Amino acid sequence: MLNWTPTADHAPLYYAKAQGWYEQAGINLSIEAGRGSAASAQRVGAGGAQVGIADLPTAMQARSKGADLKAVMVIYANSPQGFYWRKSAGIGSPRDFVGRKIGNPPGDAARLMWPAFAKKVGIDPSSVTFVNLSPQAKVAALKSKSVDIISDFYNEHDMKVRDFGDDLGFVAWRDVGVNVYGNSLVVNGAYLDAKPEVVHQFTATTQRAYEVCVKDFEPCLKALTDAASGLNPDNLRDQWGRIKQLMRDDTTTQVALGAFSPERVKADYDLVQSLIGLDKPLDPATLFTNEYLDTSVRMPAD
Repeated sequence: MLNWTPTADHAPLYYAKAQGWYEQAGINLSIEAGRGSAASAQRVGAGGAQVGIADLPTAMQARSKGADLKAVMVIYANSPQGFYWRKSAGIGSPRDFVGRKIGNPPGDAARLMWPAFAKKVGIDPSSVTFVNLSPQAKVAALKSKSVDIISDFYNEHDMKVRDFGDDLGFVAWRDVGVNVYGNSLVVNGAYLDAKPEVVHQFTATTQRAYEVCVKDFEPCLKALTDAASGLNPDNLRDQWGRIKQLMRDDTTTQVALGAFSPERVKADYDLVQSLIGLDKPLDPATLFTNEYLDTSVRMPAD
């Protein structure tokens, strides 16, 4: 289960499926569109899907509520989250968000993580109003002034620059000190216990696909657009350029593409626990594993 509808960051999955790699690994894979990280984490945690993509802090929150899942590969080593606004609305920085309307989907990771962002920039988390929007409606809502701010992934940054030009305001969460791990592959815990070799095959195959797409995106782009209609290839190419930046950190370049740093997971856990809260405390080391990754596969340093 994806975190959202298919887009550039999911292209490696479609490429590996089109190449028959999952089938060769003994996996009959179906790919379902998602409705946000919270929905994906809940679905995987309940066993409704064996594997999904979810923002890691959202998966932490789901685990604290009883969801049975574990992360096996990180896609975004850096947070993709950002806020966008029109400068002409009188917003110069996040401190001007007070009293404003933020448009985003109800299952969006940005909404769940909002208290952490708000406290980092020094405003009351309750000082804004959230407006429910579908992912496809965000830009239109900002243009029509029905909302003042939208949350979105950095992937789509180039499209917004074209739409808003010099009137575009933007802040990346990672630049204000909320650089938590983003989208990750999460696996149902009971399924992992019962079929560790299948999970190993799935993870290694997916890691290999991301490696191929980092080297040459065009075959992956074709696989994605063949499987999902209505996508703009030029926009997807722009997205992938941004995604590669988000995939790269010291761990993914020096340990393995998709590997988690235990220290960073612990820091993310501490941030979520202190600024947002968790229903039940967890051992951060139990939230993830790197054991199914091929350490010979590394993210390029540039």
